[in-house]
Amino acid sequence: MKKISILIPVYNAENSIALLCGSLITLYSRRYELEIVLVNDCSIDHTDSICRKLHEEHPGIITYILLPKNFGEHNALMAGLHYVTGDYCVMMDDDLQNPPEEVAKLIDEMQKGFDVVYTYYPSKKDSLFRRAGSRFSDRVATLLLRKPRNLYLSSFKVINRFLVNEIIKHDSPNPYIDGIVVMSTSNIGSVSVMHRERSYNRSGYTLAKLVSLWGNMVVSFSLIPLRFAGIAGTLLIIFALGYGLHKTYDTYNISSELTDFETLMSANMFFRGVVLLAISILGEYVGRIYQLLHKNPQYVIREVLTSPKKAGIVSYIRAQGQGSEK
Repeated sequence: MKKISILIPVYNAENSIALLCGSLITLYSRRYELEIVLVNDCSIDHTDSICRKLHEEHPGIITYILLPKNFGEHNALMAGLHYVTGDYCVMMDDDLQNPPEEVAKLIDEMQKGFDVVYTYYPSKKDSLFRRAGSRFSDRVATLLLRKPRNLYLSSFKVINRFLVNEIIKHDSPNPYIDGIVVMSTSNIGSVSVMHRERSYNRSGYTLAKLVSLWGNMVVSFSLIPLRFAGIAGTLLIIFALGYGLHKTYDTYNISSELTDFETLMSANMFFRGVVLLAISILGEYVGRIYQLLHKNPQYVIREVLTSPKKAGIVSYIRAQGQGSEK
């Protein structure tokens, strides 16, 4: 019997998390050796008490991890990945937009030998803003991560034990799980699943969080922006030389319409803006290096509720992983 871990980052999910866990246990506890890992990303509602009760009711199945501040979805996933013990790890949202019944499709597809299976939605029930954001993220990921164009990097996916061990080696304070996955393997599958409308609460992704996620994708996994700045600088030098020759020609033919002061100021402001843009891109890279060197925490765990048996398995798996690295 395969052991399946289901990892769920939880944020303000007091209305949905009990229903989700109940459905998963009913559907899969007899079919697989089931483990559910809930990572509470510092919710501000009653999610904590509900998750504690779920662990008390199913101590052999549910592991509960509480974070003392809101680190973000991908950081919460990284925290949970250190505690999953299954052969496969399914990652899904807490809002019931990913139907529990569809988990079986992902597991069945993994039997074909993939390292990861992503889902895609024939009909997505998100708001126009979220659909536009997802479409933009997909285009950026295709350009920067060089992922296949027909692959949708969904938050609803399943990875094998090999990928779990590879992902948790990364200690960056700004992780992007899908970037690590795409950089680690090309053995990727996909399967079509249903997508439901959001029944409870609003999405936790604000515009600021989406911009931060895109920044992680751009800066942490690609040098393209830095190279683009270099190419732009080269083109501007060529343009400046051509413009200088043009103005020299105009001087002799007395055909210039702009005064020298206007020409100088417009060119000066333009080139200063380009320099500031290049410095800001470079500064972003240096800032990430600074955070990494100063060991900013990827996440902090306040409390873990799990069974003694599972705690021993986690320690054993960690020891095995360290031994294989050596």
